[in-house]
Amino acid sequence: MEGEIIFNIDVMLAKRKMSVTELAERVGITLANMSILKTGKAKAIKVSTLAKLCAALDCQPGDILEYRPSPSPRDD
Repeated sequence: MEGEIIFNIDVMLAKRKMSVTELAERVGITLANMSILKTGKAKAIKVSTLAKLCAALDCQPGDILEYRPSPSPRDD
């Protein structure tokens, strides 16, 4: 059973009082790709991109990424 990885970029942007556009520029990716990351629709992320996100937001990977397990089926 799989879970999912949640991107908490919105939270970090709010904490840093930074716009999505500014973050995209600092990281060096398009606004469209930043939106894909921000909305959790990304299927993968390069480690180098994650490192740039952390540098731009002055945070650790765990501040951006969160693992949520899938709900387990109930035994009724």
